[in-house]
Amino acid sequence: MSPTVPPPRSSPDAVPGSADAALAQRYARELGWTTAGRAPLRLLTGAVFDVLELPAEAGRAVLRRGVRTGPVLLSGTRMGLLVAAGGADELPGLLDWLEWGPVALDLTAVGAGGSVTAPPLPGAPGDSPGAAVWLRPPEPRRAPESVLPALSGLGSSGGDAPDLVRLVDAAATECHRVRLSRPRSGARTRGGTDQPLAFS
Repeated sequence: MSPTVPPPRSSPDAVPGSADAALAQRYARELGWTTAGRAPLRLLTGAVFDVLELPAEAGRAVLRRGVRTGPVLLSGTRMGLLVAAGGADELPGLLDWLEWGPVALDLTAVGAGGSVTAPPLPGAPGDSPGAAVWLRPPEPRRAPESVLPALSGLGSSGGDAPDLVRLVDAAATECHRVRLSRPRSGARTRGGTDQPLAFS
C-alpha cells in the first residue's frame, strides 16, 4: 500500500484577494508546492524539496563554477539552492564524508518542518526591494525529482538529475573561500591592521 500524500494547499493565512493569496494559489496550481503565512509568504520545505542555504557571495561562485543545480533563490544576503526532499538530512553526513565536517562553514539546510521566503514567480508583480527573488526559477509542470539535486539511488531519478554530492562539495568549497577571504577579528599584524587568512 502506497502512502497517501495530501494535495498541496495554498496558505490559509493569506488574505483572500491579496497578492500573497494569488501567489500561494500559483505555487499550488503550477508547481504543487505548499505555502504558509503572509507578508512574507513562506514555501514549506521537506515534502517536495529541501533548501541548502549559504552566503550569496558563495552561492554566486557556485553558479559560476557551472555545477548543475535545481531552482535557486536569493533572499537578502543568503542564497537558497533547492534540492530533493531529504537532502537536508544528508548534509551533515555528506560534509563529513567530503572531509568538511570539522570546518566551520556557513552552509545550512532547511528540511522537514522548515520554510523559506517565497519569491514571486515569473510574470508576477515584484515585491519590495530586498525581497526574495528567483535567480533560476522553477519550471512549472516538471517532475521535481528530475531537476532537483539528489543522491543517486536515494530518491534520484538517475542520470538526468543533478548530483547532490557535487553540489554540496562545491557549496562547501565556496563557503570556505568566503570565510577565508574575510578578515579575522582579533588577529593583528605588526602594523595593527586585520590580516585576512591566506588560501592554501
